[in-house]
Formats: sequence, C-alpha cells, structure tokens
Amino acid sequence: MKKKTLVLGATTNPARYANIAINRLTQNQVPTVAIGLRQGTVAGVPIETEKVPFEDIHTVTLYLGPPRQEEYYEYIVSLQPERVIFNPGTENPEFFKILQKNGIEVEVACTLILLSTKQY
Repeated sequence: MKKKTLVLGATTNPARYANIAINRLTQNQVPTVAIGLRQGTVAGVPIETEKVPFEDIHTVTLYLGPPRQEEYYEYIVSLQPERVIFNPGTENPEFFKILQKNGIEVEVACTLILLSTKQY
C-alpha cells in the first residue's frame, strides 16, 4: 500500500521545498493531498486552503515553521496519521510530545532525502 501523504505548507512556488516534495511524491506514485495558504495546483495535486478532513492519511509532511504549526495540532491529530515528518526547520518539541501522546510516530527527516534513498 502506498503511504497517502498530506503536504502541509504547500505552495505553487517551484523554488520551495514543499513544491518539490509534491512533485517527487507524485513521481513516486505516492497518493498526495496538500494544504497551503493559497489555492493552486502542483503536479496535478490541488492545494486546499482549509483543514479538509482527508481520509486514510498515512503521513503528514510539514513545511511550516513551529510558530505556524500550533493552529494545526488538533487537525493533524484528528487525521490519525501513522507518522508526521518534521522537515529541516520545522522541528517542534512541544508538538512532538502531543503526537507521541496520541500514538503518532514523529520523524525528524527530509522527505526529499527519504524519497531519493527509497526509505519513504
């Protein structure tokens, strides 16, 4: 089964890592959904601006700094993902504890590297 992934902090800006991640996830046939500040589409994936109650999310990969994560704590926990990937610059010990308390794996890693090394 492919690990359906939510990219949080998505953008249509091709220079941003969140954009590159959406492209690489889709190239690797990983079912992908996305939430960002502005609507748009990346690699055929629509960027939502609301907290959509997506189903069957295996992984949430974060591209939001800690100050912007707090408004998503409850939302992410409600999705019941198996893991949350904290990409470089998104590390958040407060959120780590909340996730772990809810049985969600915390992974401090780079989604792009995980994909390129087939560890995703």
